[in-house]
Amino acid sequence: MAKILTLTLNPALDLTVRLACLEPGEVNRSETLLTHAAGKGVNVAQVLADLGHYVSVGGFLGAQNPEAFEALIASRGFGDAFIRVPGETRSNIKIAEQDGRVTDINAPGPLVSEKAQAQLLKLIAVIGPEFDAVVVAGSLPRGVSPQWFQGLLETLKDLGLKVALDTSGQALRAGLKAAPWLIKPNTEELAEALDCPTQTIAQQARAAAHLHAQGVEHVVVSHGADGVNWFSTNAALHATPPKVSVASTVGAGDSLLGGMLHGLLSGEAPEQTLRRATAIAAMAVTQIGFGISDDAQLARLESGVHVRPLTEQ
Repeated sequence: MAKILTLTLNPALDLTVRLACLEPGEVNRSETLLTHAAGKGVNVAQVLADLGHYVSVGGFLGAQNPEAFEALIASRGFGDAFIRVPGETRSNIKIAEQDGRVTDINAPGPLVSEKAQAQLLKLIAVIGPEFDAVVVAGSLPRGVSPQWFQGLLETLKDLGLKVALDTSGQALRAGLKAAPWLIKPNTEELAEALDCPTQTIAQQARAAAHLHAQGVEHVVVSHGADGVNWFSTNAALHATPPKVSVASTVGAGDSLLGGMLHGLLSGEAPEQTLRRATAIAAMAVTQIGFGISDDAQLARLESGVHVRPLTEQ
């Protein structure tokens, strides 16, 4: 199995509130309230660990409230590559309704100094060569510029790592300039980053070809319940997930990315890679929390995934 580093520059404590139906402006009573150490790279790490990989997690962590993350790191056996910074790691509120709709209220996170950024780069220079791949996922915290972010990805590539990028907005625009190995935007994120339409398969194929020419080998475009389009440099595939009962969509994209990395780094056939990754994402929406909770359920979901070659339309 592979050794993988995940970097979450702006992690969060996810407070997930479950209720029947949100009534804005009214008193709402929750069914449950769950708290998770989260952030996109942290979520991916849990899937990768369940698939048998050795994982370290890193980024910037607020020094005033690290307990939930340190407990997760200890329980999962992760390597700890977080730089502690003054202040608190942000808390994000997820309101999950019975019909699967999720309302996000995301906080900005702590201010990360240039000194802390330099510390992370120094640590990566030391530990980076130990890993086969790195996942860089999530938003940028305050104080971290898109230009610094691009430099981070270039540093990781210079260390010989396969870089998987999952972000959006200015961070994705900057990250694409570093030509990561794999990206996983949704349709809107891809269109915004490239300033071009990406609604049809033909438009996505043209966007992917442009990115392939720049050095991006894998373009994975997520479409939620409508499935996934994967454009590699030598194939294009679509996967349609099975119908499931939705508890929360939080972490579905992170789970998809974890599954894709597993298959690619394990040398599996492309169809099997996409089939399992799509099944892992489908499992994620049936639960609150992250990771592969039931191998038998995953096998059932995998058998319900339909994978086909992509044809332009």
